[in-house]
Amino acid sequence: MSTAISPTAYNYKVVRQFAIMTVVWGILGMGLGVFIASQLVWPELNFGLPWTSFGRLRPLHTNLVIFAFGGCALFATSYYVVQRTCQTRLISDSLAAFTFWGWQAVIVGAIITLPLGYTTTKEYAELEWPLAILLAIVWISYGLVFFGTITKRNTKHIYVGNWFYGAFIVVTAMLHIVNHASLPVSFFKSYSAYSGATDAMIQWWYGHNAVGFFLTTGFLGMMYYFVPKQAERPIYSYRLSIVHFWALITLYIWAGPHHLHYTALPDWAQSLGMAMSIILLAPSWGGMINGMMTLSGAWHKLRTDPILRFLVVSLAFYGMSTFEGPMMAIKTVNSLSHYTDWTIGHVHAGALGWVAMISIGAIYHMIPKLFGRAQMHSIGLINTHFWLATIGTVLYIASMWVNGITQGLMWRAINDDGTLTYSFVEALQASHPGFIVRALGGAFFASGMLFMAYNVWRTVRASNPVEAKAAEQIAVVGAH
Repeated sequence: MSTAISPTAYNYKVVRQFAIMTVVWGILGMGLGVFIASQLVWPELNFGLPWTSFGRLRPLHTNLVIFAFGGCALFATSYYVVQRTCQTRLISDSLAAFTFWGWQAVIVGAIITLPLGYTTTKEYAELEWPLAILLAIVWISYGLVFFGTITKRNTKHIYVGNWFYGAFIVVTAMLHIVNHASLPVSFFKSYSAYSGATDAMIQWWYGHNAVGFFLTTGFLGMMYYFVPKQAERPIYSYRLSIVHFWALITLYIWAGPHHLHYTALPDWAQSLGMAMSIILLAPSWGGMINGMMTLSGAWHKLRTDPILRFLVVSLAFYGMSTFEGPMMAIKTVNSLSHYTDWTIGHVHAGALGWVAMISIGAIYHMIPKLFGRAQMHSIGLINTHFWLATIGTVLYIASMWVNGITQGLMWRAINDDGTLTYSFVEALQASHPGFIVRALGGAFFASGMLFMAYNVWRTVRASNPVEAKAAEQIAVVGAH
């Protein structure tokens, strides 16, 4: 076993850039989420303008939180993890830098075009063709950097976290390119290459797997590195992690049709989507249990380590939302839940509870190491952030569950003569208290990000370039 690798071992510059932008986009994306949630409480907040209407800002919110906040977290952690587990520098510093600036350009493009109403109208794929092409180029470059780094690794073994990151990169590229196939008619308008039920099927094959691969598989790569590192325990079962990987990527790709129950999609396709969604519970919980059991013998650390708390609570929310998802895919449950706020609650159980919390924990773990500090500026502020995030998530999910079930029951209630018992407006009035609680929960969560920003700023400010550079050079083989 060799003792060390090259003196400038890792490219931490691009990791630092993505890590800082994760916090910046988190604040903007979640702040916008609170604003549009408030529009449902006080409609006057639309200001009577087309650019600030809920319909235009809502897709911007989803793009900022998923692709800006979540995407930057995935870039930062995957570049960090692949270097440390392969014990080699990124294969190309210039290509890595291009992925950073290209990704920020895509996000700025979304901020400009979506409020102006330029949209494909496809969920999570709203960006028009010029931005979609730029995104594809950036993503392929990302794949070249990631897999190129793995090919030049100094370790025989490819750590399981890299398998998850790798699958997420490959499948996201495939989903994006296939779903965005379109005919441009002007610089800001295109028409899908598909039509009717086929278009809907391909869109939800993409849409659900944006959740399945972008928002699940990539973040599981994060989980398999940062949970053992923060707990200072080996992963509970490496064999289970391999079974988890292959089962997850085999099954997830089939679950999309559960978004199209009771539509023009063929019934067999709907039933296949439902069956695959239910089976998906097994690998999902396999991963959650593997992460949780990694804390065997280390549970006492939760009393004093709020970073570990973020990581463990994210696993609890992952387990809950991956149980709820398959249940909501069952046709009889879906007939009540679909088109209601229950779906919004489910999405945010995953987005706030799982994706955001594990990203926040990973960023808190990385920042001191990236900037040559022993720890974050304030453990107390991390603790405050944890409770704001947890309370905010619970308020959000609970209010949307209550709203969703209320809406579903009111919409399907009929009188003896077959007429509807309630008007849509009455269901909306009944939802108003839930909208207030949801906005409050979102405000709690978003305010936690401000504490994080201050904590990160103080940590970064306390470092100096020499210490930060030294952090890249500490790379002894076997220390990972």
